[in-house]
Amino acid sequence: MTTLLLTHPSALNHETGLGHPERPDRIRALNEEFGRAVYSMLAREEAPMAPLEAVSLAHPMEYAEKLREVAPETGAVRVDGDTVLSSGSWEPIMRAVGGAMYAVDEVFAKKTDNAFVAMRPPGHHAETATPMGFCFFNNAAIAARHAQKKHGAERVAIIDFDVHHGNGTQDIFWNDPTVMYSSTHQMPLYPGTGAKSETGTKNTIVNAPLSAGDNGTQFKEAFESVILPRLNNFQPDLVIISAGFDAHRNDPLANLNLVEEDFAWVTGKLMDLADKHAKGRVVSLLEGGYDLEGLAKSAGAHVRALMRA
Repeated sequence: MTTLLLTHPSALNHETGLGHPERPDRIRALNEEFGRAVYSMLAREEAPMAPLEAVSLAHPMEYAEKLREVAPETGAVRVDGDTVLSSGSWEPIMRAVGGAMYAVDEVFAKKTDNAFVAMRPPGHHAETATPMGFCFFNNAAIAARHAQKKHGAERVAIIDFDVHHGNGTQDIFWNDPTVMYSSTHQMPLYPGTGAKSETGTKNTIVNAPLSAGDNGTQFKEAFESVILPRLNNFQPDLVIISAGFDAHRNDPLANLNLVEEDFAWVTGKLMDLADKHAKGRVVSLLEGGYDLEGLAKSAGAHVRALMRA
């Protein structure tokens, strides 16, 4: 197995302010983890910059241009209550998009079996024309559309195990029969979406909410009984993972009790799905995870599972 790790030093330049949970130290923790000898077989490349027009795969061009215009040359601005755009933000935003698209290209070209894009800011809360929840552009949605447009993928599955529901991804694909969005998440919790009854107009939205205090037992049950059967019926050509690690038991923003082994387990299940239907193609994108040790250990378990190490 070949696993490609994509990141870029500019991810450290997206400054969100003192005390903000989505902070540069998240990338520093991952860099330290992936510097260990067990990851020596990882292929490593820098996440490339995407052109602004790439964003139009999932967002109106007017929205992309407006965000670019408000990006400050110095200091920082808030685009919503907790989403900060600083003078160092634009490059990592566009490299997160570019890394997601490049990862898709590499797995379709069979240059790598799968890929993990360790960039920030995250993307799954970004709705069609609304930045929110630390997110500006929806990297997973752009990657899915890119796979369809450039590589002819007919069906793309996006699986989101971040502790917060990916309202943005759900919003973008609500009316789309060609993309299945499935999510486990704590509920009730920010952003307030993700009920089982939210299925989209084409029945391609699959929500399996968890309750505060739930652990790996309930998490695995949600996948085994709800999500994986639906994904197998859907038969995706590409598996995209919105890989948030804030369902870890030590995360400060939520109350689920997953441990590293749970993330390794679900990764293995999604790789089996990809092997069965998508020629092994898996693209994983970093979303949340705010306890630095929990993030590093959980992302490490995830990547080692991708490597089959």
